[in-house]
Amino acid sequence: MAAGPGMAAGPGMAAGPGKAAAERPAAPAVARSRRFPTVTQDTARPEGGGRAIPGAVSTPARQWPMLSVLAATAVGLLTTAMGQARVGCLVIGVALIAAAVMRRVLPSVGMLAVRSRFTDMITYGVLGVAITLLALVMEPSPWLKIPFLESAVRFTVR
Repeated sequence: MAAGPGMAAGPGMAAGPGKAAAERPAAPAVARSRRFPTVTQDTARPEGGGRAIPGAVSTPARQWPMLSVLAATAVGLLTTAMGQARVGCLVIGVALIAAAVMRRVLPSVGMLAVRSRFTDMITYGVLGVAITLLALVMEPSPWLKIPFLESAVRFTVR
């Protein structure tokens, strides 16, 4: 049986009489391993790590997600330095929560993408919620009263 249009010439099959050597299929490629290489050749850009706006726009405008989080954090730090620690920490916590939301919602966030989307969202979100909660329970006169917190602090500080 000669090799037909969908069949390759294998052992025991000769290529058709009208086929030249160049038309014959090449030897099968060696199967590549599915394992990760032992030596990393390059690093992959995180998913969503491309420009937030096309390249024709200036660099600061392309990185607006990262710059907005940095600006809000700077405002929070300045507010804290001016003596309003609770409000400053709230601004920083909300900025990190906003970073988590932007990482989830926007397809491309520029330099705000550091790791995988899931890891960035979890990291920004947990840090933002933790800083916000710490600002809310900050003494004197906390805005949020957690019943077991006072006894837990007394137990650990004894």
